[in-house]
Amino acid sequence: MNTVELAKPHTNKWQKVGRILLGVFMVLAGIGHLTFQRKEFQAQVPNWVPIDKDATVLLSGVAEIMLGLALIAYAKRRAQVGILLALFFVAVFPGNVAQYLNHRDAFGLNSDKARLSRLFFQPVLILWALWSTGAFQYLKRTNHQLD
Repeated sequence: MNTVELAKPHTNKWQKVGRILLGVFMVLAGIGHLTFQRKEFQAQVPNWVPIDKDATVLLSGVAEIMLGLALIAYAKRRAQVGILLALFFVAVFPGNVAQYLNHRDAFGLNSDKARLSRLFFQPVLILWALWSTGAFQYLKRTNHQLD
């Protein structure tokens, strides 16, 4: 099996649609980070992050746009992009926890119940990134090759 086959596992039409939708969602979220939702996203930055809240929001917005565009346009390495996006979702999860623990209102999440329920959506995003890009298949193949 060559590197290209390994990098680009087969995905079906539903996975492709899911990947493109997730890519569009990421680009739109990134644009929100950079523009009209900056204050809302600052509410999610934990106090322990050593970078200024606004800078953190701007940097994560750029990362989201880049990941979203890569999901849409970089099919040759979609599995690796899916893994990177899943890791990004893991990295930003403490922000969702901080929003809940600090009782910060943002994005219509104005109760502890709403903020708590948001925490359970992050694993869905992680699974969506991995499933839609064929990353599960890719990881299985690369792990099998290491045996």
